[in-house]
Amino acid sequence: MGFLADSQNGGGGGGGVQYSSGFKGLIRRKQVDSVHSNSSSSSGGHGRPQLAKELSILHLIAIGVGSTIGAGVYILVGTVARDHSGPALAFSFLIAGIAAALSAFCYAELASRCPSAGSAYHYSYICVGEGLAWLIGWALILEYTIGGSAVARGISPNLVQCMLSDALLFGGADSLPGFLARQTIPGLNIVVDPCAAILVFFVTGLLCVGIKESTLAQTIVTTANICAMIFIIIAGGYLGFKTGWVGYELPVGYFPYGVDGMLTGASTVFFSYIGFDSVASTAEEVKNPQRDLPLGIGAALSICCLLYMSVSAIIVGLVPYYAMDRDTPISSAFAIHGIHWAAYIITIGAFTALCSTLMGSLLPQPRILMAMARDGLLPSFFSDVNKRTQVPVKGTVVTGLIAAMLAFFMDVEQLAGMVSVGTLLAFTMVAISVLILRYVPPDKVPLPSSLQAAINSVSLRYSCIAEDIEVDNTKISGGISSGDVTPLLVKAEAPAPIKYPLIARAEKVIQNEDNRRKIAGWTIMLTCIGALVLSTAASNVTLPSYLRLTICGFGGILLLSGLIILTCIDQDDARHTFGHSGGFICPFVPLLPIACILINLYLLVNLGASTWMRVSIWLVVGIIVYLFYGRTHSSLLDAVYVPAAHVDEIYSSSSANPSP
Repeated sequence: MGFLADSQNGGGGGGGVQYSSGFKGLIRRKQVDSVHSNSSSSSGGHGRPQLAKELSILHLIAIGVGSTIGAGVYILVGTVARDHSGPALAFSFLIAGIAAALSAFCYAELASRCPSAGSAYHYSYICVGEGLAWLIGWALILEYTIGGSAVARGISPNLVQCMLSDALLFGGADSLPGFLARQTIPGLNIVVDPCAAILVFFVTGLLCVGIKESTLAQTIVTTANICAMIFIIIAGGYLGFKTGWVGYELPVGYFPYGVDGMLTGASTVFFSYIGFDSVASTAEEVKNPQRDLPLGIGAALSICCLLYMSVSAIIVGLVPYYAMDRDTPISSAFAIHGIHWAAYIITIGAFTALCSTLMGSLLPQPRILMAMARDGLLPSFFSDVNKRTQVPVKGTVVTGLIAAMLAFFMDVEQLAGMVSVGTLLAFTMVAISVLILRYVPPDKVPLPSSLQAAINSVSLRYSCIAEDIEVDNTKISGGISSGDVTPLLVKAEAPAPIKYPLIARAEKVIQNEDNRRKIAGWTIMLTCIGALVLSTAASNVTLPSYLRLTICGFGGILLLSGLIILTCIDQDDARHTFGHSGGFICPFVPLLPIACILINLYLLVNLGASTWMRVSIWLVVGIIVYLFYGRTHSSLLDAVYVPAAHVDEIYSSSSANPSP
């Protein structure tokens, strides 16, 4: 009867349901930011400050390309070509780009539907629940902190290389000044890097000035990096046509390591595409998020894939793959052909790539901290937005301080694998969120307890309507007047649906919809389990072959069955109105998200035991923080969940009858 009956189970004390503690507290989901939610917070006297909407599609492309193309590509080309792909290196980059595009499609839909700060944490909180969303946010904090520190530690050697190139070509100093050079602390055997810390502080100050100004700086640096890569493509192409592409005229053919080697190379270079998710973290600062976010993500990934493939195809053609230098493959390729001065341009390209990646690493984290603080899971200190610059300055400063300390004191190279864990967990959760959004989107919406009076009023109204209908049905099915001499048996045969045929039909539709949601929900869960089982068994070569094949078969059956069931059943009609409509729609659902889940889980399983041990310690710390702080300070602690169909009516009732 209405949604009053739900409160009896949820303990809300009125219309609606409350999930305040226990397991239900872990699965409570928040609402997509809307006019209603913003206005409700504002009416309470403490409306949250909004970030500046300054970004256009060109800014997003600059952020995406700058965050993705790091200096690794200048080294990765030689390593992967020699050990895995050979001349087929360009195909490895293409396959890895297609795999990354699967996650990009999922990000594009969720970013346009839920355009608020927080990226994968925000989407997980809306679609999955608070518990898993917290773990994703906590993992992303680790990713961006260590990622930024690792990038900063890599800048000073490239600066030294720039100085050496400048000394060889033009004369001048061949090393950094003493106060910038790396020093070893006597007795502690700790190598400190003042240059890395200073660069982190500089980028932090730039990010505090404003999103438009920092994005402009990143655009300039990214453009310099792209120009260096274009030089490699044009000059290398000229040398290739001049010398006859000796790297492709080999007796071993195009696939010296076979297709398996090419696929192994693709799994290695996949991580060079990580960075486009930084675009999604700026969703709240985009002028037209429904249009620009999907285009920005897609364009950035396409540009990166094109540049990667072009550079790799050129370099592999200039030098046979087995003769490539592991450390400086591109510079060595030009030097073999007598163009030694190209090393100067290539070194500048690597340096600018690192600077751009550093900006891309430090930009998203303050926004994720801000989103978590807005939800009450972190102290409100991180949710403060500077009124002048409209940037989360406090969170940015804290992020910069921690990253600078790590870059100054620690050699974080051995922790670099932990960056991949956070990214792949986020990619996996985003794909799962797309499946949930399409098949079982949240049908209950959290509203603040301040609207309890309006919720009770609307609930009572629907309860009265339901009771009136029930009374009418009772009269029709069993009501007999005193003067009626027709036998009771004959009267009882007159069915109630003749009077109200739509009531029984509506009840049947509701029951069928509930069954469909249950089937879809269980299928999504079993599909994810199947993908995990298949990935784990396929990666564990130590298992006996018969046991490994059996487990792979079991996981494959679960995965394939889930795909077939989700393809056959209808998607939820509420998907058309969920969140902000009019944006990008992910194609090939459920096939595309399931393939994305499988690929990301396979890469996660293969990261190594030592990496997972370090990440597990960080996640355990996160669970402790959540249990002792986040769980008890969540903004949804006192929220009342009501059917999504009645939200507008509740807000209208609240506006018409404001509480004193």
